Amino acid sequence: MRYDKSMKPFIHAVLAGAYIVLVVFVMDAFSAFPPAPHPLLVPIAVLGLFVLSAAVMGFLFLYHPVSLLIEGDRRGALVFFGKTVGVFAALVVVYFTALLILLR
Repeated sequence: MRYDKSMKPFIHAVLAGAYIVLVVFVMDAFSAFPPAPHPLLVPIAVLGLFVLSAAVMGFLFLYHPVSLLIEGDRRGALVFFGKTVGVFAALVVVYFTALLILLR
């Protein structure tokens, strides 16, 4: 699928939001299981998920802006990063709005 390069920051932000939703659904599915037989397994799994999430988010938010910066396009890097963070912030507002609506 080809898409306009100007859509790339929006796609990255939506992918970041989708990744968070996926992690929440997986965590919810695992909450139905009985507690782990060995108490050390839970912190190991959570720390592994945290590191994986940091890597995925780092890639989605920083890879392309850093690439642009290395190529000498400082303005393009800042615009790309700003658009990605802005769209992601809008998604977070949508998440909180949905939460507030569902809590009523």
